[in-house]
Amino acid sequence: MTNSIQSETAKLNVGLAGLGFGEKVHLPALYSSNNLKPAGIWHPRETRLNEVLHQNNGLTGYQDWDSLINDPKIDAIIIATPPELRFKLASEALSAGKHLMLEKPVALNSEEVLELQRLSIRKKLSVAIDFEYRAVPLFMKAKRIIEENLLGVPWLIKLDWIMSSRADENRAWNWYSQQEKGGGVIGALGTHAFDLLHWFFGPTIQVKGSTSTSIKERYCPNDKKIKQVTSEDICLAQLQISDINSNSIVPAQITLSSVSRNGRGCWIEIYGEKGTLIIGSDNQKDYVHGFGLWYSEKGSKPCSVKPDDDLVFDKTWEDGRIAPVKRIQNLWADSIKNCNPMIPGLYEGLKSQIVCEKIIESAHTGMGLKL
Repeated sequence: MTNSIQSETAKLNVGLAGLGFGEKVHLPALYSSNNLKPAGIWHPRETRLNEVLHQNNGLTGYQDWDSLINDPKIDAIIIATPPELRFKLASEALSAGKHLMLEKPVALNSEEVLELQRLSIRKKLSVAIDFEYRAVPLFMKAKRIIEENLLGVPWLIKLDWIMSSRADENRAWNWYSQQEKGGGVIGALGTHAFDLLHWFFGPTIQVKGSTSTSIKERYCPNDKKIKQVTSEDICLAQLQISDINSNSIVPAQITLSSVSRNGRGCWIEIYGEKGTLIIGSDNQKDYVHGFGLWYSEKGSKPCSVKPDDDLVFDKTWEDGRIAPVKRIQNLWADSIKNCNPMIPGLYEGLKSQIVCEKIIESAHTGMGLKL
């Protein structure tokens, strides 16, 4: 832990790497935090870095990564870069003694996640993974309903995440188009989906997957030519989930798509011996705002359920992602200051990453795989 953490009440100075999701979501969440404050921005391109610094007075700019991670005024770093860079940046930051918050997919493969886990344990540093759906009030309420055994033994889980974010054929070729660089719908949506199921019920023990690429070529503006898309934009998966509450094995059917025009959005249906639970949203523009939750006891019609008062956000933004990300950031700050285990952390990130890899392997071999 760096010297700038002087007391339990002092705000932690946070550096930010990655100016897409990082600038739109993490930065406003940091400004609103009682426990963290943005202190520095890293970006390799001077023009882009200066643009952000101009809009955010008081932040220090770093074009050199070593300068950020070796700055004693920086306590912790959020890495929201494309996946290909994360392992190198994260391992160097941990070696320099910085606590981390990582976007997902955490790295390009599970071996890299394991190495980060080993390094963080050795250095006694907190690493958070931004599984922000765990911090959305209606998902937290759904978790309570499950834990209160109102569904009984779960019999079937059905998760559809049908989006249109990549449905435009004119959308440019970039890292998302490359499976080898962490692109694709499994990394974008699957990481969240699998983590939610693990959080609700328990670990995945078996998978069978099928993937496809609907838009096989896209124009690359940098190279000024059409390039092949190697990442999947549709994934169908069958999972066997080990439910820790009922000690039973639950089948789960997962459908992920980023190329479905007018797709139905994100919907999770859970059918149990005592009742049914449905959480979903058809909002394509904001994947947090717009969710509803419905519960029905056996033999009754579904009724809308509201989150408990203690789960409601104290502040919301037009961009629905900011409030749950702020909540995860605060859990991370508490983990750093009080030396508590960070959940969701690298353990949860690893479990989700392994499922992603096994589904891709299953799609290539046509075989069901045990974890």
